[in-house]
Amino acid sequence: QLAATILSQKPSSLVVFGNPYVARNFCEARNLLIAYEDDPIVQDVAADIVKGRILPKGVLPVTVCKDLPSGKGLAGRLLPQADPSAVGLSAGLIRKVDSLAHDAIRQQSTPGCVVLVARNGRIVLHKAYGYTSYDSARAVQPETLYDMASVTKICATTLSVMKLHDQGRLDIDGTLGDYLDWVKGSDKAGLRIRDILLHQARLKSYIPFFRETLDSATGTPREAFYRTARAPGFGIEVTDGMYLRNDFRDTMYRRILQSPLEKPDTYIYSDNDFIFLGKVVEAVTGMPLDEYAAREFYRPLGLKSLGFNPLNRFPRQWIAPTEWEKTFRRGLIHGHVHDPGAALFGGVSGHAGLFGNAYDIAVLMQMLLNRGEMDGRKYLTDTTVEKFTAYSSRISRRGLGFDKPEKDNATRKDPYPSLSASPWTFGHTGFTGTCAWADPKQNLVFVFLSNRVHPDGSNRLLRMNVRGNIHEEVYRSLQ
Repeated sequence: QLAATILSQKPSSLVVFGNPYVARNFCEARNLLIAYEDDPIVQDVAADIVKGRILPKGVLPVTVCKDLPSGKGLAGRLLPQADPSAVGLSAGLIRKVDSLAHDAIRQQSTPGCVVLVARNGRIVLHKAYGYTSYDSARAVQPETLYDMASVTKICATTLSVMKLHDQGRLDIDGTLGDYLDWVKGSDKAGLRIRDILLHQARLKSYIPFFRETLDSATGTPREAFYRTARAPGFGIEVTDGMYLRNDFRDTMYRRILQSPLEKPDTYIYSDNDFIFLGKVVEAVTGMPLDEYAAREFYRPLGLKSLGFNPLNRFPRQWIAPTEWEKTFRRGLIHGHVHDPGAALFGGVSGHAGLFGNAYDIAVLMQMLLNRGEMDGRKYLTDTTVEKFTAYSSRISRRGLGFDKPEKDNATRKDPYPSLSASPWTFGHTGFTGTCAWADPKQNLVFVFLSNRVHPDGSNRLLRMNVRGNIHEEVYRSLQ
């Protein structure tokens, strides 16, 4: 009676140790975990599952309630759980990843992280480590949402371009002027979509738009550009209590058009490339980029965490904070996009702004490994996936929209993304401390999410090459 009262009045999780038939007395429980055994090891594991540190796996061997029949569990997800040994990975993989992740946190490369490894479409490791901040107030959960930063480029913008290419609505050998009327008459009109995807369209790598909105003497936001609450003409929320004037978007477009082009035949990794691509997607579809990506990919795949401006959908505590920004926004960036340019665009841009959890990112990468198919539905054609994820440049390692391993990895002092990643590997990294990689040769997905820019963005790299070292450890565990 006491347990039933608690379950009905408080957000609760019920753990049944021992005989699973005991669960028949608690069919109304919102969260029910069957642990089968009752010993110290099982108790510790159950506590970790309740706290969200690891995910449960398995299914019920018996029927305990009408809505909890035999076979019920989490195995029906698009990426079910499996032991490493079941897919040809060493049983010691988890212990080695644990060691690397904990060491990175001890040395303050990041306050916490989530690591996910899947092979042959089955998750063998999905764990959370550490906390969302160094005050240890909130533990990272496997479902914690992270600012994906430039992983947005592949998991929103490039996917959308691929879909439109599949449908014959976007020609990657066409030019910006073919799709964007407002670039006509500028030297950007003739830039080819293919070159933009490859970051060899000669665009500036970065334009600090926000500096134009700050007082040159004090560095504080100018009243002419911002309001502390939404007001007529000031509707672009860049962070809590900071709203940009709507017409500044036109200024940013103008600054890109006015920026000089670099010398021909040059590889320049550029956010401006994907700002343009996001606008191309919107021009072709007549929809904002975030809505189009959600309609074509996220919603059909059931990926509820993926999207832009997550505070519109989730409590702030579900999201890892990023930088305590000393200039521009002058406060903790938490639930708003870290990238200042994407913030000025209202949180939705082709180069940054996507938030999500590791599982949802892994599903997208697995769909691409499956050549555009997932759960019996075809999202992209085989030909398009192969075209976009292959090496496509003679002057860089890039694919069409996707990052790739360095071509000389075997002899390189600092291999990227890891020494053993095959030439077929594709993915991307994000400035906030994220990455997503897929290797068709090994049917392997690797996702690493962190907020290494917290609390200070001067931590410019994950020290000790944590992403690459964990990624390489996965390859070493192949049997």
